[in-house]
Amino acid sequence: MIAPPDAELVAFAHDLADRAGVVIRPLFRQPIDVDTKSDQSPVTAADRGAEAAIRELIVDRYPEHGILGEEFGAERADADWVWHLDPIDGTKSFISGSAQFATLIALAYKGAPVIGIIDQPIQRERWVGVAGKPTLFNGNPVTTRDCAGIDQATFFSWGAECFEGERGAALWRLAEGTALRRYSADAYAYGLLALGFVDIVAENDLKPHDYLALAPVVNGAGGRITDWQGNEIRHGVGAETVAVGDPALHEQVIKLLKG
Repeated sequence: MIAPPDAELVAFAHDLADRAGVVIRPLFRQPIDVDTKSDQSPVTAADRGAEAAIRELIVDRYPEHGILGEEFGAERADADWVWHLDPIDGTKSFISGSAQFATLIALAYKGAPVIGIIDQPIQRERWVGVAGKPTLFNGNPVTTRDCAGIDQATFFSWGAECFEGERGAALWRLAEGTALRRYSADAYAYGLLALGFVDIVAENDLKPHDYLALAPVVNGAGGRITDWQGNEIRHGVGAETVAVGDPALHEQVIKLLKG
């Protein structure tokens, strides 16, 4: 059992999300240049500016902590405490004028996520997960919902691209048996799961900055999140991630993914 981080660290994580929102909001639904990174994913001044701003706060407040960010890489990655940052998870939604994106901020201790924030800065929605504590949505506790079976589940995945290739076939085995399938919500879908509106989220090809913030949020709301083999999420474990709102579904979901 991971001990909850102290209140000062949680408050600081809020400060980071606040600062990212200050950078992102003025650039949303405005003309903005879009560059293409080496992995063919898009990036904008909003992504880079938000990450630069929160990295500056971390270095000033906790210079001994490590940082791993999507846009600017690693600093002190071997530290016990490491912040994992995705300033805009869902840049394709952001540049399309859709608010189905989120800022992800995670703090990991020796690889295990102890704080996770999913922040939607336009709608001013914030999920905060802290190890050992209930998940809060805009300051109020939230819980996942019961789901009687996969055939009654609402399923989300980050995009149709997830269904390509060998791993995509495994994902489709799960998705085709669900009642409702939706795509392109990225991390926002995990927030909806924590609120009790989504039952299953399964994805592949994720990076630590994509998945570490999700674990405290999902677990603290009463759900369960693991990799496709059933291993608990930590740094290096979660490239293929599955979350369920009702833990009773987890074994069935894992069985379908394994084939």
